Amino acid sequence: MTEHFTRWDSTEFLKTEEDIGHYLEACRDEAGDDPAFIAKALGRVAKARETLKTLDNQPSQSRTDTVR
Repeated sequence: MTEHFTRWDSTEFLKTEEDIGHYLEACRDEAGDDPAFIAKALGRVAKARETLKTLDNQPSQSRTDTVR
């Protein structure tokens, strides 16, 4: 039996600044000595913040449509 996986996009779950703070704390705990891990996390946070900013300017558009 073949397993099928979907891509996980954590930015879909970063809907508030509080969510982003918790996410960064978890990433810091997981990263250990891996600066690339933190760099990727910061990139995801930037993407999430851009999405949030876009939604603030276009309240009629759903977040899912903006992320994809």
